[in-house]
Amino acid sequence: MKCPYCGYSDSKVIDSRDINDGIRRRRQCLSCSARFTTYERLQPVSLFVIKKDERREGFSRDKLLSGIRKACEKRPLPTGAVDKLVDEIEAEIYHLGKSEIPSNVIGDMVMAGLKNLDYIAYIRFASVYREFRDITALKQELDALLGTEAEVSQPVSQLTLLPDTKLKELAKSQRRKRR
Repeated sequence: MKCPYCGYSDSKVIDSRDINDGIRRRRQCLSCSARFTTYERLQPVSLFVIKKDERREGFSRDKLLSGIRKACEKRPLPTGAVDKLVDEIEAEIYHLGKSEIPSNVIGDMVMAGLKNLDYIAYIRFASVYREFRDITALKQELDALLGTEAEVSQPVSQLTLLPDTKLKELAKSQRRKRR
């Protein structure tokens, strides 16, 4: 393992700990004595994703992470929440034990994870994943989300979509319009 500070190719392991799906090692360079952390993850057998157009593409954790990060951009999420979600989804995918998995299965896993993590990120991801053609389809998804919001507990440190007073005002105005 090369030292990220001086480039020396030898280091010693100071501490080693198991993490979700791998090992975290704390190392010290034998040349400059700088300390750094490495993560080791088991490389599973190749997994292919079946795209909507029937193409097959190798599964890429980085691609999954990139898509979720885009949806969660500028959201007040706890540090490491996105990485933890990707770890959970990846573990679930490999746990299925299949060599090929349809992209819509991965998309549904992401949607479920984002719904529990952050509503705005969920809507952002859904707008791309579900390819909403117009504002009506987006509104239906929002209404469905607002309908389940009472049933589903509010994610930790999640802001509500609208303040309660604003929701009441909207409900009153909708009732007036119907009359």
